[in-house]
Amino acid sequence: MHADAVVLDIDGVLLDVADSYRRAIVESVERLYDRTIDRDDVQRFKDAGGFNNDWDVTYAAALYVLADDREPIALSAFAERIESDGGGLDAAESVAAAHLDADDLSAVRDAWDRDGLRAAFQALYLGAELYRDLEGGDPPFEAAGYIHDEPVLVDRETLDALEANASVGILTGRPAAEADIALDRVGLSVPDDHRFTMDDWEQGKPHPRALTTLAERFDAERVAFAGDTLDDVKTAVNAAAADPSRAYDGIGVLTGGLTGESGREAFESAGARAVVDSVNDLPALLFA
Repeated sequence: MHADAVVLDIDGVLLDVADSYRRAIVESVERLYDRTIDRDDVQRFKDAGGFNNDWDVTYAAALYVLADDREPIALSAFAERIESDGGGLDAAESVAAAHLDADDLSAVRDAWDRDGLRAAFQALYLGAELYRDLEGGDPPFEAAGYIHDEPVLVDRETLDALEANASVGILTGRPAAEADIALDRVGLSVPDDHRFTMDDWEQGKPHPRALTTLAERFDAERVAFAGDTLDDVKTAVNAAAADPSRAYDGIGVLTGGLTGESGREAFESAGARAVVDSVNDLPALLFA
């Protein structure tokens, strides 16, 4: 593809977050409501679109559990309706409102504690020490923090090859402080103006603004964006529509929630220019 700029997602691409972010989603809901979804079901929300922020996934999973307790509904149907309504947390609220009568909806809204869910999530993910540093207060409970156990997926040789052949940027749904921790862990130094985090823009993926802005800053003619979700690929598709002066290639990476042949087909259906088994396949794909 001969890209002159390569933009990378972090979660599921550079780091394996199955036992960190996704575990925190499941366990946060369980702590507050004594019931939760399966870890594999987190992908249903990701596939519905609009859930670049894992706090929003946590809120949506809790909303599903509360709604299902009042009026049973299959999670697959709940997620499909979210996708049909445009994806994201607003769509999840609309689906719950359409599914429940007025009394049940009022009870669900009263029980839906987003502040409590976020605090539990951050305590589980960051651990007590980092929680105090980053959140500015005491955690709701003591925990070691799953952030310390995220396996690195990218090889040093891959990073060297990418940096030797192209400008490298980061586009992630992580908060900036957590992105810093992740990049330190993988050994990748990226200037602030070459990355977008949750703190840098409101829209989130698949809105194209962050990717097109990075392309402008790199003065790139061809940009490859590698991510592990359908929204990552759709971000590149949307960027190509918004900025026809450049080429944007969305590359699906099969080390996140989408895996195997079904994952490959899902990425291709979303408009992926290529699908790779691992981020370590990028240099051969882009620069051979």
